[in-house]
Order: sequence, then structure tokens, then C-alpha cells
Amino acid sequence: MTSLSPTPLHVALLESADSLAIFLLAIPAGALADVVDRRRLAILTQVWLLVTAALLGVLTLAHRMTPGLLIGLTFVMGIGASIDGPLWQAIVPEVVPRRELPQAVTLGGLSLNLARAFAPALGGLVIAASGPFAVFLLNAATFAYVLVVLLRWHRVAPRAGLPAERWIGAMRGGLRYVRHSPELVAAFVRAGATVFGAICLVALLPLFARRALALGSLGFGVLLGCMGIGAVLSALLLPKLRLSAEGALSSGTVAFAAAVCAVSLAHAPWLACAVMVLAGFAWMAIMSSLNVAVQMATPAWVRARVLAAFMLVFQGAIALGSVVWGALATKTTLRTSLLAGGVTLLASLAARVWFPLGGRSPDFSPAAWPKPALVCDPPTDAGPVLITVSYRVAPENVAAFVEATRNLERLRRRGGAYQWELFRDPATPDAFLEVYYVELWGDHLRQHERATVEEGEVQKQLQGLVVAGTEQEVSHLIAVPWETDTET
Repeated sequence: MTSLSPTPLHVALLESADSLAIFLLAIPAGALADVVDRRRLAILTQVWLLVTAALLGVLTLAHRMTPGLLIGLTFVMGIGASIDGPLWQAIVPEVVPRRELPQAVTLGGLSLNLARAFAPALGGLVIAASGPFAVFLLNAATFAYVLVVLLRWHRVAPRAGLPAERWIGAMRGGLRYVRHSPELVAAFVRAGATVFGAICLVALLPLFARRALALGSLGFGVLLGCMGIGAVLSALLLPKLRLSAEGALSSGTVAFAAAVCAVSLAHAPWLACAVMVLAGFAWMAIMSSLNVAVQMATPAWVRARVLAAFMLVFQGAIALGSVVWGALATKTTLRTSLLAGGVTLLASLAARVWFPLGGRSPDFSPAAWPKPALVCDPPTDAGPVLITVSYRVAPENVAAFVEATRNLERLRRRGGAYQWELFRDPATPDAFLEVYYVELWGDHLRQHERATVEEGEVQKQLQGLVVAGTEQEVSHLIAVPWETDTET
């Protein structure tokens, strides 16, 4: 892009085009990855990316590439990336035990940053020797390699006793889960605030390397390689430091802000390369802390959707930040825009007061939640479904009971309830009625399958507050008509 149209806004728009596709399609893609076979979806995605990369190479080789085409095809690549990102992250926990998940996430980041350390420099050499088209065609070849790996993978799909969720309902369920998970909300807010400021370095670095440092493709590749080396060092050293998630994120934010400001003031390429090592180290600390926090706060059944929502926040911050810092650089200077990004990044640390990262890790171990006792078998697509639970609460326990049900509300909504209320009978002060709705009967049966130890503990707490000798009475009401046979 710096060769086709060396303006800050066009260069920044290239980053925005990639991020915009992910921003628009991440949630549908995450829901799709949770309701279809992940191996088949991954194969189709690699084919999409392979064809697009090959097209980029052919058009460049034929000298038909324009700024508009480059931005448009980058957007098409972003469509594949919007599916690829949450899909691969959801696959990792299928082959890694939960206790080893933090190490697996770190190793995943290490492999990514090993590529970041060496591929840009290699890309610069290829461009210098043959031109940009060769890099695009090599990229297509890498997708072909991954396609072969996926074709050889024999995935053991988890057994499902119920039909797959509906796609639209799965999207709503994923967003509802995030909304009612404080741990995820904190991680998402911190990710958006941090990435918005940090992306100024990535978005403006190509033009900064060309204008301020007088570097070509090879020099730019070396700069990115230095950042990758720093990320690799971070992946190797961070586990030894044993920082908490909050400690790693805050330390990484301060270090990255310092690196951004230092790069903006650098005039010598060697100094910029040294600072980029620090930037890579800090970036890896930021990404690892956020990714681990999200993975540990998410159960398997909704993992792709949550990761897609996380990608949505992440890429939305990238898209918005790229445009803002690119526009600011156009109106002022590259150095001014970089300094402003560094200051904004430091200011994002204020969010830790309201959204601390890495509190308790939810226990997603299954709990025994008995299936409803029924005299007929409703179809799984019947609904909506109204579930009521009646309680008899001793007067001295009312305040504690109401407080406990607020936590229960969060868990019910997180598991699939789209409406929840607690009622009290004024004629019988010790009588309480919990009422909540789910969209379909199949969704409520999934609630039974997905019940966790955390929900079981809340239920035990409530049972300890009811009148001795009384039991919770549960009823399930399905909207009429769900059947036509009145004799059933």
C-alpha cells in the first residue's frame, strides 16, 4: 500500500478493512463454530483463504492491483479470518486438558510470534528478490499446507443427546452468556481500552518506517521481526515471573506505552529495532493475560461464541483505533499521533479500578441436575418455555434469600434464560416464586446438561434458607400450541 498510495489514511484503512470484516462477522462465525462440525468448517475456511491469497498474488503479478482492490481483497481475507480465529481457539481445548490450558495458550502465542519474528524479514527478502506477488502466493501455499493437516485430522466429535442449537438462537445465547459473566465483561472492557491505544504502533509503523526511518520492505520486515523476537522472549520469560493476569496486563500496558513513545522519538533504525523488542515483549504479555482470562472463564459449549465476541471487541478496537490514529497523523504528524496513542494507552489503566482482570476462575464441573419428570415428550423446538420454582422462606431468612437469588438470576440468564423475575405473595409472606423463560424446550434440556458446580452451590444455599421440611416445587409450562393431539 505504501507503494500504491503512500498516505497515512490509506495505510491505516488497510488495517481497518481486515478488522472490519471480523467486526461484522465474528458473532455469526462463532455461533457457527459451536453448532457445526469444527473440522469441516475449518477445511472450508482454509479453501476460502487459499483462493483469496492466490487472487491477490495473480492480480499483483499482472499489475492489476489498485488501492481499492487491495483494501477490498483484504476485507475478503478478513471474512475468512473472522471464522478462522474463534474456530482455532475453540479447537485447542478439545485436545488440551483444562489444567494445561494456560500453557497451551502461551505456546500458541509463542508459535504465532515465532512466525512474526522471522516471516516479515523473509517477506522483505522475497519482495526485494521477486516482488509482492511472491509473498501472496507463498501465503496461499501455507493455507494449502494447513488444509492437508485438517484433512488428516480424525476429530472425535462430542456426543450430543439433543439436536444442535439454532444458529440465530446460538448467537443470542453467546451474547447473553458474555453479558452475565462478570469475568468476561472485565476482560472485554480491558481488551478494548488497551488495544485502542496500542494499535497506533501497528497501524502507523509501515509509513513511519518508510518516511521517518527511510527503510524499505526489508527494513520494515526487520522491525516487525524485532517485535516478534520480543514476543518470543516474553513467552519464555513470563511464566517464570508468575505474574497474575492483572499484573501481566498492567505491566505490559505500561511497557508498550513506553515503547510507543520511544519509537515516536527515534531517528535511528537501530534504536527503533531495540525499542520494537520491548514492544513485542509487552504485546505478548497483554495478549496472553487477556486470552487466558477469557479461556478460563468460558465453558466448552459456548467457547467459540465467547471467543468470537472477544475477537469482535479486539478487532473493533483495532478498526476504530487505526482510523483515529491514521486521521490524526494526516492532520498533524506521525510522531504526534504515536505519542497520543501512547498517552491513551497509559490512560486505559484507569479501567482496572472498575474492571479488574483475573478474579476467581468459575468451576464448570458438571453438577447433577435431574431431568424434568414428564408424562409426555414435547418436541425440542416447542416454546417459549416458562419455568417456575416455588420456595417457602422463613421470615428471618428473607433478606439473605433475596440476595442469593440475585446470583441465581445471573446464572439462569447466563445459561439461556432471556427473562427472569422473583415474585412474592403478599397474602402468604413466606411464599416466593422464581420465574424464568427460555426460548425452546430443547434449550431448557441443554440447561440441565450444562448445569455446573457453581449453580449447585447456589441451589444448596437457597435450600438452607427455606422453611425446614419444605421442598422446591418446579413446573415447566410450554406455550400452546406445541401439539395438536389433545389426548396425549
